Amino acid sequence: MTRKTKRVRKAVLPVAGLGTRFLPATKAIPKEMLTVVDKPLIQYAVEECIASGIEHVIFVTGRRKSAIEDHFDLAPELESFLEEHGKSESARTVREIGGDLQFSYTRQSVALGLGHAVLCAAELVGDEPFAVLLGDVIMASPAPATRELIEICDATGGAGAIHVERVPRERLHFYGIIDAETVESPGGGNAAWNDRLLRVKNLVEKPSADKAPSDLGITGRYVLPPEIFDYLAETKPGAGGEIQLTDGLCRLAAAEQLYATVFQGRTHDAGDKLGFLQATVEIGLKDPKLGTQFREYLRKLKL
Repeated sequence: MTRKTKRVRKAVLPVAGLGTRFLPATKAIPKEMLTVVDKPLIQYAVEECIASGIEHVIFVTGRRKSAIEDHFDLAPELESFLEEHGKSESARTVREIGGDLQFSYTRQSVALGLGHAVLCAAELVGDEPFAVLLGDVIMASPAPATRELIEICDATGGAGAIHVERVPRERLHFYGIIDAETVESPGGGNAAWNDRLLRVKNLVEKPSADKAPSDLGITGRYVLPPEIFDYLAETKPGAGGEIQLTDGLCRLAAAEQLYATVFQGRTHDAGDKLGFLQATVEIGLKDPKLGTQFREYLRKLKL
């Protein structure tokens, strides 16, 4: 608990999936580039990285994902065009999309599961703790979700940390579910973690309701020590030939090196059509420019 750990500087964003739930829209456009209000879905995760102090984002991509790289690349011609036409605010928006982040890209040639996608980033991450953000999950909260996990990682001497939330019984089979026990915040910790910090004892991937160890499901945000790469490399493929990140997390839990905290915010699972629509509505209502008019429009609907 007192070992010295390196600072979390890097984040891995797995974006190699085919996005089949959104066909035909995703036939030629990456799912991560579908727009929620006025930003691509993936940009919300990148903005969370910036707000959490991340310096280097590593995209694990697949075929047909070049639009993601283009979106976060510099666009001097577009900026010049906007400036010349008196659209300085739009030019600034384009210029600030990626903040001061460094971006790297590596290929997951075959879709072999989330664990395999994370393992593909091992060489770029190196021997240091790192964050993992699922790009189709938007985490809305006063404090950035990833930053809270980084703070827990620091306080526990480099242990892994994940966010969880309570899941309705009928949806447990869609989530990785944890078996955990409450613990005191390490070294006094952060008062905000009181009654929310848990030590994970085990995890079960997509259990039936009668076999679930709790109702706490993983949300899609992780901060992990580099040891996870060794665990994933030793993991044998399971159903469908996939290597699941859950298997590596179970090894961390067995070593008492995995903590969880109940997320205090709103999770938008935009990975399916209904969740995407719900995220669009809720985020649209909070938009400072569109929110008031959008709310009035919704009130007038007669359905």
